[in-house]
Parts: sequence; structure tokens; C-alpha cells
Amino acid sequence: MDNLWYTVNMKSKYGNIKTEYNGNSFMSKKEAYYAQQLDLLKKAKSPADQVVSYEIQVPYLIEINNKKICKYLADFKVLYADGHIEVVDVKGFRTNIYKLKKKMVEATYGIEIKEV
Repeated sequence: MDNLWYTVNMKSKYGNIKTEYNGNSFMSKKEAYYAQQLDLLKKAKSPADQVVSYEIQVPYLIEINNKKICKYLADFKVLYADGHIEVVDVKGFRTNIYKLKKKMVEATYGIEIKEV
């Protein structure tokens, strides 16, 4: 077993397999693979491509008139060497609830959620 990767056999509604990578737990193999790619991009030469750091499972709260409506968890928030930030959601299946939350977060926070 590779010391950076391993999977946990758990059945999920959408067929994703919970996966551990580099000490972090991800909801799918696809998320863990994306984290691995971000780690590789830390060595990129171009500042636009070079990842300085990233956060996982970043919460965004949606409130209307001081009332909590919902919380959206972004899979990744990535800071690049040139200063730009990407909020990323690794998707296998886009549910209606996800689509609605994505629109609300983008409108509330003035950001664009990148889907991979």
C-alpha cells in the first residue's frame, strides 16, 4: 500500500469511494487525485500555474436577512503564486441542490466556482 493513498470501502449514494491521501480524508478518489495534482503544481515554474497552498472543505455560509439558509462546502480553495484564488468543486454528479447552492454562493460572495 502506497503511504500517500489508500481507499476505504464504503458504499455511497453516488458510487464515490472515500479515499485518504497525504493524511487527509476525501469523499472520492477523484478529489484525492485532484489534491495530488495540486501538490505537483507546487513545483510549477509559471506563477499562474504554481500552487502556493490549498485548503480543503472550505465552508461558505448563505444567509438572507440574518437567517442561515444553508452551508456550502467547497472541495478546495487554491492560492496561486501570482495571487489569484480558485474555489474548486470536484464533481462526478451535479445534483439540483448543488446547482442551487453553487449559484447562491457565487452571487453572495462574488466568486466563480470551478468544476472539475
